Amino acid sequence: MYKFFVYENQINNEIINIVDNDVNHIKNVLRLEIGEKIEICNIEQGINYICTILEIDNKIVKCQIIHRLEDSNEPNIYLHIFQGIPKQEKMELIIQKTTELGVCEITPLVMNRCVVKLDDKLASKKILRWQKIAEASAKQSKRDKIPKINLPISIKNIYSKIANYDIVLVAYENEKNNNIKEVLQQIENKDNLKIAIIIGPEGGIEENEIDDLIAHNVNTVSLGKRILRTETAPITISSIIMYEFNEM
Repeated sequence: MYKFFVYENQINNEIINIVDNDVNHIKNVLRLEIGEKIEICNIEQGINYICTILEIDNKIVKCQIIHRLEDSNEPNIYLHIFQGIPKQEKMELIIQKTTELGVCEITPLVMNRCVVKLDDKLASKKILRWQKIAEASAKQSKRDKIPKINLPISIKNIYSKIANYDIVLVAYENEKNNNIKEVLQQIENKDNLKIAIIIGPEGGIEENEIDDLIAHNVNTVSLGKRILRTETAPITISSIIMYEFNEM
């Protein structure tokens, strides 16, 4: 069953109005018809409904709520990936796959070894595209929320962003002692945690960046004996965290 997201103001009593790009997708791509059932999520409240399509025209798809779904598809933890900006296709893969795994927020991170340089104008265009990728992946994986893709920040400005997180981890290839699994297993209270993960770009994280992170109480962790690509690391660490917290 196909899933779509709407805002609170698109719901009126038992009727939901789907608008904008989703109308074209329903009508001309999926070729859904009146009477077919779809799943619709109130993105502001994370409430899901099974609905029947009542009307389809060029600007609106009107749907009737049949019943509300009580189960939530969202994890019990809030996972935020701070990703050293990689090349375009890699960032798109990271957003797509970590959305499927349950990540709630992704922030592109400007680091010393980032090959890709984004000015403000280009960054704004990239964010629009990346947010659409997150939305498409959230629909496909039946998420109840679309992860937020933030504008890029410098690693020097990360500390105010991570101050209110319960755990902040940085995946570091030279870490020999702190294995990610062992670190997670030491956490006693695993309910409603906010976890921030920092991943380096293609060239890795420079030592001075690691030193600054450690000075701000960020924990370095190893993801194993083998060196992972920048696009593999966030997918791997997200999978490990979700598994350890019984979210898979």
